[in-house]
Amino acid sequence: MKMKQAIMTEPGSIVFQDVDIPEVGNKEIKIKIKSIGVCGSDIHVNHGKHPYTSYPVVQGHEIAAEVKEVGKDVTGIKVGDKVTVQPQVVCGECYPCRNGMYHVCEELKVMGFQTTGMASEYFVVDAEKAIILPDSFSWEEGAMIEPLAVAVHAVRRVPSIENKNVVVIGGGPIGNLVAQTAKALGAKQVVVSELSATRLTIAQQCGLETIDSNEEGLSEGIVRYFGDSKADVIFECVGSSYTVAQSIEVARKGSTVVIVGVVSDLTKVNMGFVQDHELAILGSAMYQTVDFNRAVELIKAQQINLQSLITNHIEFEDYSEAYSIIDTQKDLVMKVIIDMEKEQQ
Repeated sequence: MKMKQAIMTEPGSIVFQDVDIPEVGNKEIKIKIKSIGVCGSDIHVNHGKHPYTSYPVVQGHEIAAEVKEVGKDVTGIKVGDKVTVQPQVVCGECYPCRNGMYHVCEELKVMGFQTTGMASEYFVVDAEKAIILPDSFSWEEGAMIEPLAVAVHAVRRVPSIENKNVVVIGGGPIGNLVAQTAKALGAKQVVVSELSATRLTIAQQCGLETIDSNEEGLSEGIVRYFGDSKADVIFECVGSSYTVAQSIEVARKGSTVVIVGVVSDLTKVNMGFVQDHELAILGSAMYQTVDFNRAVELIKAQQINLQSLITNHIEFEDYSEAYSIIDTQKDLVMKVIIDMEKEQQ
């Protein structure tokens, strides 16, 4: 049996090939992919700027799917279940893996980057990587679980978010979801700082306070909302040297700064300021199963607005168009969902 698979042969070039559908092992499941989300890391690969991805590569790590076959040793999953997939492939032997930190495995591979992703009609995966979704979830909601898990993990990096004043720098998909998650998990007030008028509007649609960085300095905006107590927690969700430095500069003494954005260049940090202000600076990388499960719970409880973030739908056959839309429309686009079946649109 053959299936269609989208293969990026080189930066900016995606071709479709008919490939064999993999056989299901004893501890594996076969899934039929229904929706795929496109994220910023995918765009880096499309531009040839992802430092840990070589070509050819099959992308697709934000997915929702239907279980079509289960291996004979699989329990707890049945044909017909809706699932998403935790896309990390880990060694299980290094120090992080042995000590509950498998998400930062020393030999970490991520589907769609260092190993085969799920941009195909079918995919076979270890059953333990599947996260079962409620039947009530739409396929596009299922494809949003992975980015929401990123946000959940980032918020969980803070020992307690309850009753905290929170600032999120960057109102893109991850920044928006971090802000919504912080609010859902008990933050007192959450404010998003952003330049894009479109993203500011979407943040407001999601019930978030905003600072328009075109009109107001971040420090001034923080004082306007929180007074001289400023922000307890600052999430940096852009990934630029400027905003990393800014997140530290606007912190008050005793604040916590969480770096969520993927920073590709070296950043100068005033460590004297960090020491004197006794700042806690935390990194946040990927997620664990608990983050996926909490993401499912938040959506099930209707505590996260996903619909406002989904701005575009593209058919599987037009995969390249998803990248083109993101490149040409830039901040007018939040999340592009690739629909594997035309009737889903």
